[in-house]
Amino acid sequence: MTNRLFFPLPTEDDLRELTAFRHELHRTPELSGEERETARRVLEMLAPTNPDKVLTELGGHGVAAIYDSGAPGPTILFRSELDALPIQELGKIEHRSTVPGKAHLCGHDGHSTILLGLGRILSRARPTSGRVILMFQPAEENGAGAVAVVADPRYAEIKPDWAFSLHNAPEVEFGFAQLGAGPANCASRGIRIRLTGSTAHASRPADGRSPMMAISELMPALQACGSGKPLGPGFSMVTVTHASMGAESFGVAPGEAKIMATLRTVYDDDMENLVARVEGLIRTAAKRHGLLCAYEYDDVFAASINEPEATAILANGLERAGIGRHNQKLPSVGSEDFGQFGLSGAKAAMLFLGSGPDWPRVHTPEYDFRDELIPVGIRIFSETLAACLDNS
Repeated sequence: MTNRLFFPLPTEDDLRELTAFRHELHRTPELSGEERETARRVLEMLAPTNPDKVLTELGGHGVAAIYDSGAPGPTILFRSELDALPIQELGKIEHRSTVPGKAHLCGHDGHSTILLGLGRILSRARPTSGRVILMFQPAEENGAGAVAVVADPRYAEIKPDWAFSLHNAPEVEFGFAQLGAGPANCASRGIRIRLTGSTAHASRPADGRSPMMAISELMPALQACGSGKPLGPGFSMVTVTHASMGAESFGVAPGEAKIMATLRTVYDDDMENLVARVEGLIRTAAKRHGLLCAYEYDDVFAASINEPEATAILANGLERAGIGRHNQKLPSVGSEDFGQFGLSGAKAAMLFLGSGPDWPRVHTPEYDFRDELIPVGIRIFSETLAACLDNS
């Protein structure tokens, strides 16, 4: 390690204002692709930090703030998410959602607040070399946001050498981080399957072509595509999440059916193989029962892989910040689109920051981001920046 770079800690005023901002974001959630007002609020909070340049509407409603040292060096990106979830909040907190059926129940309001805190640090101490990018990304929850950001032609202006992120994790001990090289989050995708035959009178079902037998066979067959192997190479899981058939009628034999399922693997190559097996099952079942079939994919997430060098720098940042670390031996079965930044050429890594096993789980109606993690996250990111610059 070379001479340690110094970044100041956030002040008490910073933390009070940042916490109030986080609560305001929590009151006004916006879903994936709708984050216009959230982005506007972020821009207002960024303005006093005097970034050298700001890109807006990046990949949708994304915001990228650039802090440039003016000296040659790496481009280092820190990323948060802007979107909320389509879930009704049931918690009793004062700053609970004011929007029916929508709520920040994954902590993206807290992640973005941490990034804004890092912006305040950078306003007082620019990096000594290279550039820092604060990337407020849209549409993480449906997997579309990071793909759209890196596909945006303006991404070339901020294309990073290094990319870092964090996600709060109630299952991890409070104030500790979980981090490891290799797979951090599984690949996943949703498939919508439609089977089409023809209706008939319920008293004469042979006059039509019902999808009943096909859907009855497909649902267990799809779930049987799961390998049953532990998380690692060859792991796969298929979860049927919805099925429907025909109209709600006693007089009509159905002519159409729909199945929705989620496919998961640890590695992208395994996902390709799983997709091929699932599509083969669908075509075979449709042909056997004289039906037409169609399928499409949504909520597509590539595997999120922690690159070894980036993981080592993030671990160094944790050590500098005095944050305890648990080694991540297995990836999260849940998905995360941060992996797109690694696929676009950056050395990328993310960690899970513990809010404690006594805290409500993400995506549950009682969840709220734990405010005590705001200064912890700021310190992790500022020390990771120092470690990355020392490494360059």
